[in-house]
Amino acid sequence: MPAVTDIAFVRYAVPDLDRMERFLLDFGLRAVSKTESALYSRACGNQPFCHVAHRAEKPATLGFGLYAQSAADLAQIARDFGAHIEDTDEPGGGQRLRLRDPAGFVVDIVHGQQRPGAIATRAPMDFNPATGRKRLGRTVRTTPEPSLVQRLGHVVLMVADYKACLAFYQRLGFQPSDSYYAGEPANVVASFMHCNLGEKYTDHHTLALISAPDGINRFDHTAFEVLDLDDLMQGSAHLKACGYEHAWGVGRHIQGSQLFDYWRDPWGHKHEHWTDGDVVNQDTPVGCAQLTANELSQWAPTLEQSFFR
Repeated sequence: MPAVTDIAFVRYAVPDLDRMERFLLDFGLRAVSKTESALYSRACGNQPFCHVAHRAEKPATLGFGLYAQSAADLAQIARDFGAHIEDTDEPGGGQRLRLRDPAGFVVDIVHGQQRPGAIATRAPMDFNPATGRKRLGRTVRTTPEPSLVQRLGHVVLMVADYKACLAFYQRLGFQPSDSYYAGEPANVVASFMHCNLGEKYTDHHTLALISAPDGINRFDHTAFEVLDLDDLMQGSAHLKACGYEHAWGVGRHIQGSQLFDYWRDPWGHKHEHWTDGDVVNQDTPVGCAQLTANELSQWAPTLEQSFFR
């Protein structure tokens, strides 16, 4: 089976690229290319870009990109889906093929991008727990500033046809790490999915699919990995000082275990900062739990209904 190895970028439509650029800068991303019609932004890692905003009259969630494991995998996916491989003129170049999933999202499979060097950041903070102290004779000092976003980690999709989307992404090599059911265990309505890389460990979820109760296909959120807990908290303080809308956090999830903090861009799209997530491989047991309000966090502030809008 051909494999994808990670998520590459997300695509949005927004009415004002300048406002989006300002938000992303405060969130922890920086622009690498900007025209009258599109804004490309990167994190501190070595991906050429991880967020694309296309100028449009109405805001929307458009789709995302995935990395093919190899040129052979890209060619196999093209054959399997009857897609055409083309050169891309987006930052980093390389090749891509373009699919459309059952929910209508554009899914680009990319390979051969030229990777820029990573942007230098501080090292993660050593933590001094009650036992096993590691920070000896050293202090913790942070600077009020945006988070040092390292990479795009995952996207969560609300979809009208969960089963069709699940089958589509399994054809690309995704496998469930954990699932949720509603009512009876056979009624599975959500799956957190990882890239199937065999024995190699990878993120607990790179993609999550949730059955949309209102039947509207959309991103629930996109999630970006930050350096550590201090980085998450200082980024949260910075976004609050800038006056952006906070959606939920700080807390720790159950499925995936991430420490999380959610913020909304100027058009209401949720962008998550996270750190300290689980990693899985082919031997990690697959879980399935009942979907309840208490299943979304181990600890966190009260989850308001407005989070789901």
